[in-house]
Amino acid sequence: MKIVFLDRLTLASHIKLARPSFEHNWQEFPSTMPSQVLERCQDASIIIVNKVPLDKAVLTQLPQLKMIAVAATGTNNVDLAAATELGIVVSNIRNYAAQSIAEHSLALMFNLRRNLLAYHQAIQQGRWQQAKQFCFFDFPIDNLAKQTLAIIGGGNLGQATAQLASKIGMNVLFSEHKGQTPRSGKIAFEEAIRSADVISIHCPLNSQTKDLIAEKEFAMMKKTALLINTARGGIVNEQALLHALQNKQIAGAASDVSECEPPAEDSPLMQALSLNNLIVTPHVGWASSQNMQVLADQLIENIEAFITGEPRHQVSAN
Repeated sequence: MKIVFLDRLTLASHIKLARPSFEHNWQEFPSTMPSQVLERCQDASIIIVNKVPLDKAVLTQLPQLKMIAVAATGTNNVDLAAATELGIVVSNIRNYAAQSIAEHSLALMFNLRRNLLAYHQAIQQGRWQQAKQFCFFDFPIDNLAKQTLAIIGGGNLGQATAQLASKIGMNVLFSEHKGQTPRSGKIAFEEAIRSADVISIHCPLNSQTKDLIAEKEFAMMKKTALLINTARGGIVNEQALLHALQNKQIAGAASDVSECEPPAEDSPLMQALSLNNLIVTPHVGWASSQNMQVLADQLIENIEAFITGEPRHQVSAN
């Protein structure tokens, strides 16, 4: 049985990736271009993939393929309808990144609310060296405690972030889906946007959440609000974000994701890098060493379960 890992570099090199216990032929590539998939996977029974697109045109030309093991939670790079039609099992990784995402989200909130980036840049420019006293107060510093955090996305990532935020004294609210009547324990989407001091996004990217936060939503926010996105690029409209930051519609934003990854040099997100109220990290919120190891272990466990005839963590088209 041939197993092909198409993009091994999506896991850090120091993470130990075990091999399945059954007899197999393992082949891995640091990365794979879409045009290389057919050649590399022609005889594969199992494909391991994180971000390489696997559409219907490709899947129909891989007659030996029985399983796609996604080395991530998101499966938007796989044509799930085609996989189901062709009898290909798709399994993903679940419940592995909550602690890392929660800590990353809170770190970004702390950084922005205390204006650490702005102060760091000011020191680089000589501001502290030229100050006439032991410190300077060019940028406001506020506590997160007692501020209202609105979380968009109530899954395990949102829940973990809520739990951590509650421990430092934040008032946590969960937003209902946009345009829907609030269920118990949630508030209307528009109310969440208007009332929040900090908004943290933890929902998937799909047709309902594309451009979920755009010009209209930025206009609703407090001028002192912060926006944190550790979910997916495309949920926040990047052009609208750039405009909101440049025009001080909101106090600051942080994004661990981009609509296109890696982003183009001329993308709105990259154009905003010179601002001192924006922090961008390269989609690493999930990537603590501990959490990455859990992912690697679960990936092999998913393959083992499939071989024993009891596939788990299956994903299918809605």
